[in-house]
Amino acid sequence: MSDNTVEVQSPCIGVCSIDETSGFCNGCYRTIAEIRGWWDMQPTEQKDLLSVLETRQSETVNFD
Repeated sequence: MSDNTVEVQSPCIGVCSIDETSGFCNGCYRTIAEIRGWWDMQPTEQKDLLSVLETRQSETVNFD
């Protein structure tokens, strides 16, 4: 099976609200455009976005 035929799990966790300051969803850290475009992306694009989201989350989360 190639990378373009494997389904990639959506990063949505059901906490759907956009932070007005960052523009990222408070649950999955995607932008509105990334959320809208998820199902039109190829699996390789989705995997690339998941990597971006990991970085985005680690840079955004504040435990103070």
